[in-house]
Amino acid sequence: MKLILIDDDCLVVSALKMILENQPEFQVAATADDGSEALALYETHRPDILLMDIRMKKKSGLEAAEEILAKYPDARILLLTTFSDDEYIVKALKLGAAGYLLKQDYQNIIPAIRAAALGQSVFGTEIVSRIPKLMNGPEETYDYAARGISERELEVIRLIAEGLSNKEIADRLYLSEGTVRNYLSIILDKLSLRDRTQVAVFYLGNR
Repeated sequence: MKLILIDDDCLVVSALKMILENQPEFQVAATADDGSEALALYETHRPDILLMDIRMKKKSGLEAAEEILAKYPDARILLLTTFSDDEYIVKALKLGAAGYLLKQDYQNIIPAIRAAALGQSVFGTEIVSRIPKLMNGPEETYDYAARGISERELEVIRLIAEGLSNKEIADRLYLSEGTVRNYLSIILDKLSLRDRTQVAVFYLGNR
């Protein structure tokens, strides 16, 4: 699996490169210290995953991710940062980043890369726990009906985004767990998503 690392802290880059290259499946094709180099490196190496810091001097990771995703919508970008900032989280979700991880959560970086390469959305435990708080804004304006989403399915989507399990959703809506699982399967199919995390991300990103 081909990777690119971009971080303005050379010690972080060195440490991550060493950790990743200890895994035989990973190859670090290139490194850089600023987002201004991200697009050119992406076009040169076409990595499976781009790991990128957010706060950098010339161009932030969010700006670089937006630039890359505008040109290559299928790019898998993991934003790696020490800052658990609401504004950053919302921006990352709306951009369509593959994930947003805290550097402190280092033990989950390798599993996150593997999951992102499989097309999953990857957000650290602390980040996922913050999504319900971020959801407490105005009602969504996205036209779910145009995607064939019924009112009941939209209720399920909202509750998934609040972090409820299938059992909790079933209890809240007076349904069986099997019915909730069926709703989730239908929702994933209609929205072309892969898992319940992507449902929460989609909901937040389309407000």
